[in-house]
Amino acid sequence: MSTIHERRRAYRKLHESSGTHVLPNPWNVGTARYLEHLGFKALSTTSAGIAFSDGFPDTDWAVPRNVMLQHIREIVEATDLPVVADFESGYANEPEDVARNVRMCIETGIAGILIEDSTPDHQRPFYPLELAVDRIKAARQAIDASGTGVVLTAGVDRLLDNHEEPLPGIINRVTAYLEAGAEAVHVPGVVDPADITTLVKAVAPHPVGIVIDPASGLTVKNYSELGVRWLSSGSGMCRAAWGGFIRAAEEVATRGSFTSLQEAVPFSQINQFFRDDLKHGRKRKD
Repeated sequence: MSTIHERRRAYRKLHESSGTHVLPNPWNVGTARYLEHLGFKALSTTSAGIAFSDGFPDTDWAVPRNVMLQHIREIVEATDLPVVADFESGYANEPEDVARNVRMCIETGIAGILIEDSTPDHQRPFYPLELAVDRIKAARQAIDASGTGVVLTAGVDRLLDNHEEPLPGIINRVTAYLEAGAEAVHVPGVVDPADITTLVKAVAPHPVGIVIDPASGLTVKNYSELGVRWLSSGSGMCRAAWGGFIRAAEEVATRGSFTSLQEAVPFSQINQFFRDDLKHGRKRKD
């Protein structure tokens, strides 16, 4: 097993490198182990995946902070890869409380942390810019005081509760967050290649991360040509798994048939993967 310090150094090296990296999103120990097996260089938790697996909606702070921290810790401990924590909006409004929660998240062993600027108030999609900047400054100070080198990413979701933020507004926000101490930006909802190019140029040389748009048909190579550093699947892999489960369950419930289960991955394939995983000494911590 690599140490936490080694993983943090590895992630910072990726952060400072050129090129495009895929940052897939496991939602539990098993999915983290399988993604590591496929050769990815780092992982990110998914607030939606964790929420859905525990029966919560993916709305700000619906999952209790300590439950989220425990999930993050389990994923960190399940893999040798650096893990970035999708920490929503820091589970607090005021900067000093964000700083306290960031310190708690750092203690899980993460290599990076994403703090968003969306609020729990559906009538007000984003925190006022001055407060949002102070929140990023507080997170930056907490990380610096920890001496861990955890990478701080600021997130702005372009699409929130039927609100679409114009691109100039997004750029104004992320620029302010970079000046406040963020080291990268993450902007879900920006899918048009021209908009992605504009965003990348506006914040250069800072890395830009986006959530991929499956409908676009773009590949990793295409995103690399646009200058994107980090590609996230967001809740996509989790929802793909839910899609298979829902189709099979609804067929049994509504039609009394089981044909959807024929599409399931063979038991032997999954079981053999985890048998091999155990042989290599990868045991879940109690």
